[in-house]
Amino acid sequence: MSRVGKQPIKIPDKVEVKLDGESIVIKGPKGQLSYNLPEEIGIEIKDKVIRVFPKKHRKRTPALWGLVNRLIFNMIHGVTEGYQKKLEIQGVGYRAELKGKDLILNLGFSHPITISPPPGIELKAEKNIITVEGIDKQLVGQVAADIRSKRKPDAYKGKGIRYFGERIKLKPGKKAATTE
Repeated sequence: MSRVGKQPIKIPDKVEVKLDGESIVIKGPKGQLSYNLPEEIGIEIKDKVIRVFPKKHRKRTPALWGLVNRLIFNMIHGVTEGYQKKLEIQGVGYRAELKGKDLILNLGFSHPITISPPPGIELKAEKNIITVEGIDKQLVGQVAADIRSKRKPDAYKGKGIRYFGERIKLKPGKKAATTE
């Protein structure tokens, strides 16, 4: 039995939920998201409450039960409030700027890096902070991870792109190692 899967999901007033065969469509003030349900999982909608239940019992059914419950919850949260991830750029000469919708990163390479956001994602850049916003939690996280992968934080100086508030444990350099 899945503890997460059993939890009911309340539907806010501004959100509209429809079942189209094996997919669920959720519309809200910020947009619309859909998800194709696995064949092992069923959904019941009554009195502004969604209940997720297993239809077929297989080995992966308990894991899918909780997963589908949280994915639907995240979709409802996304169409009402949205998601955002912040990235911080640290390093002398490292910059981020927007040209239209594209993000231009100067990260110490011989060329600038251009990142075009996928549909449904909005990028913002202020000084050394990059903000990734959207209604799909998974897509927001993936775009933020892709931006971070362009120049991961250095283990010795801490330069690079990191998530806002992420702490990097710096390694001691050669000088510090030889003096001990």
